[in-house]
Amino acid sequence: MKIEVGKGIDFIGDIHACYDEFIELLDKLGYQLNNGLYIHPDGRKIVSLGDVMSRGPQSIKCMEFFLNHVNAGLAYMIDSNHGWKIARWLMGRKVKLSHGDENVEEEFREFEKLEGNKETEKLKEEIKELLLNAPSHYIFTVDGEARVVCTHAGIRDDFIGKENDRIKNFCRYGDVAGMDEKGKPIRKEWYKEHKGDLLIIWGHDPKREPLIVNNTINIDQGVVFGGKLTCYRYPEEEFVFVKAAKNYSGRIGEDNPINR
Repeated sequence: MKIEVGKGIDFIGDIHACYDEFIELLDKLGYQLNNGLYIHPDGRKIVSLGDVMSRGPQSIKCMEFFLNHVNAGLAYMIDSNHGWKIARWLMGRKVKLSHGDENVEEEFREFEKLEGNKETEKLKEEIKELLLNAPSHYIFTVDGEARVVCTHAGIRDDFIGKENDRIKNFCRYGDVAGMDEKGKPIRKEWYKEHKGDLLIIWGHDPKREPLIVNNTINIDQGVVFGGKLTCYRYPEEEFVFVKAAKNYSGRIGEDNPINR
């Protein structure tokens, strides 16, 4: 799907239910709350690289934010590995909720206690549709010319502008060559194969600082692991950060990805 950059785009890395840090970042970027929606006075739009939920403390608030802002035409959100897992869970599929996805289930239990079954099922259905309709990547244009691609975990050059199950999985998980002896994914460096002037912005694989290689930028700085939430502003080509209030993940030392 192609989108004109227009008045400017604010690409946001993996939020992982760190709602307070996300709102702090929007305030820092100049967004203003108006009738329940965060609107930029200059007409800028928000783009999430996915994984807005899971691991952190406020998944429902983050998912409701994008549900409301995507529907209002103020934001975009792409598909992601955690988003796809939660979508399948909401469809009633047999999925193992782990790696922080179990927090979403627990939040919905608490939500139902407060709001009742009818409101809970309504919200679940709306979020399911939001997640299922999220594309694997967006192409952003300036005067009709492609300039930027954003995706969750990566994309091959020959996949850009196309959509099928193989491409969706690559964009959700990246280029993975199995698991290591500790059960962690062995990630291949797909970005080293990227060629051309098209900028690719991605997340998924937390880095302490933005990784800039071959006209690709990773903007997942591990906010849920105690790092920071990153925005990359385009066309300004500027980074804006908000530090995490704490490490929400419980992972410390070498087990914490931003310490590797």
